[in-house]
Amino acid sequence: MFKLLRTTALAAAVAASSFVAIPEQARAQSYQIDCAILLCLSGGWPASVPCTRARAEFIRRITPWPVEPPLQIWRCPMGVSFDADPSERNRARLYDILMEGNGSTPMQSFPGAPLTDSALEPQPAVVRRTGGLADALPEGFALQFVDGEYSDDNGIADIDISGDAFDFVRSIRVFNVTYARQRRTGKDGDNCTRSADVRLGSYGTQGDFHWSGSSVSALPAAHTGMERFGEWCPSIYHRSVFVEWRDYQGNYGFEQVNY
Repeated sequence: MFKLLRTTALAAAVAASSFVAIPEQARAQSYQIDCAILLCLSGGWPASVPCTRARAEFIRRITPWPVEPPLQIWRCPMGVSFDADPSERNRARLYDILMEGNGSTPMQSFPGAPLTDSALEPQPAVVRRTGGLADALPEGFALQFVDGEYSDDNGIADIDISGDAFDFVRSIRVFNVTYARQRRTGKDGDNCTRSADVRLGSYGTQGDFHWSGSSVSALPAAHTGMERFGEWCPSIYHRSVFVEWRDYQGNYGFEQVNY
């Protein structure tokens, strides 16, 4: 099953590589990065420059402005055909490139900038946590910070991904704590006022992404900062975006960005 998944993802990545010659370089880059996210996420983010870049984009998309689907599988053309002439078969070479690690790590790009080396610039950092079995991004790796919005960009995979091999796509969940507030009120501080706005982003059967209402109580156990919400009555004001996932083998990973 994993061989089938890997072959599909590699075919998608090879197909995406054909877009490099298109004048719209940003479009070509978007195809490439989402195929890389798909392949690297399924394999547990192997240590390599392309997978570090893919993970950085995966996390950048859930930092505020806007909060985007971290994997946009509809941007990775898995169903297209490509020349199968033996001289053109470079899937093994592409896989070797993706899995080849070196000590270099690119910085993060500004929103909307083509993902080229010249466009990669550091962003102001926010407080962030990482966990699970996936390698953390390097210390000092910057994340953008602006007020939160939601992206309406959405679609579905261009092949059937309803099988178990693609469960790792549907395992991705994004929790956006737009705000959670708890404080004492009343003349003598004898009342406790609580309010929160939490939204959950999740993936459907064919990779379509949608938002729904959620709650503080639904936040995953790995999320921190809300442990005393509901107690009497510590002062809390919290905003964060939390993304969790499992790779193809079921290994858990997460990233939390507080802002």
